[in-house]
Amino acid sequence: MLKSAYHLTRPVTRTTSVVFASPHSGREYPPSFLRRTVLNPNEVRSSEDAYVDLLFETVPEHGAPFLTASAPRAYLDLNRGADELDSALIEGVRRSAHNPRIASGLGVIPRVVANGRQIYHGKLTLVEAHHRIANYWRPYHDQLQTLLDESVNQFGEAILIDCHSMPHEALENIGPPGSARPDIVLGDRFGAAAAGSIMERVEAAFASAGLRVARNMPFAGAFITQHYGRPSRQQHAIQIEIDRALYMDESTLEPNANFDHFKRVLNGVIAELVEIGRPEELRLAAE
Repeated sequence: MLKSAYHLTRPVTRTTSVVFASPHSGREYPPSFLRRTVLNPNEVRSSEDAYVDLLFETVPEHGAPFLTASAPRAYLDLNRGADELDSALIEGVRRSAHNPRIASGLGVIPRVVANGRQIYHGKLTLVEAHHRIANYWRPYHDQLQTLLDESVNQFGEAILIDCHSMPHEALENIGPPGSARPDIVLGDRFGAAAAGSIMERVEAAFASAGLRVARNMPFAGAFITQHYGRPSRQQHAIQIEIDRALYMDESTLEPNANFDHFKRVLNGVIAELVEIGRPEELRLAAE
């Protein structure tokens, strides 16, 4: 059992409607889980959005809250619905209508990590699955919704920036042969999760930092973007996927020589992103 389901860092003064969150960078592995997995330490970590929490750790300095998961994705996937239970992994779960995420072993309790490697030998009990959801999934999502509600109450809108990283190989088939791969993929469920004006400003923030940006391909956003993106209610959600090769060695899972430089570049992007949700009077006061 972990001490906390999440880590929340609040700014000294909240000055923007933007909320940042990282649901897949958790790396606090419960000992009971490590005893049960058939994977070695590097394999079990291969699904992490490793170091995304560190890349975005300056967020509170810019006036926005930053929520990060403590439990790792291999243990519990916070970017899935609580009902996305895998009958091939969990005893007592009925086979449901076809869900491609569950079918591929990537339900709320994952059956596999990257490259389809099995996490367990045998099945988990339904009691264990419900325990993980009750102790980690629900507290994280309750806190995330609370932060968004605070934004709406204080600023009249909420903008969720859902922070992720993607394997470099995921970009192999993006664009025409020989074309430059994107560094960043932004997902708004093809316009359903955020107003177009907000998406344009998020894209401009990354592009102005010299990063190549694509939209919705190959990642348009999963549960979090779909669930929290409600533009008609002034609640917007955009998923950010960062090419891991920009800041880490994917084979060793260690930061690479470019990590500090990229973090500085990203800090400039964060400053632009928080401005999207900063009221004009606060913006003028800061100038």
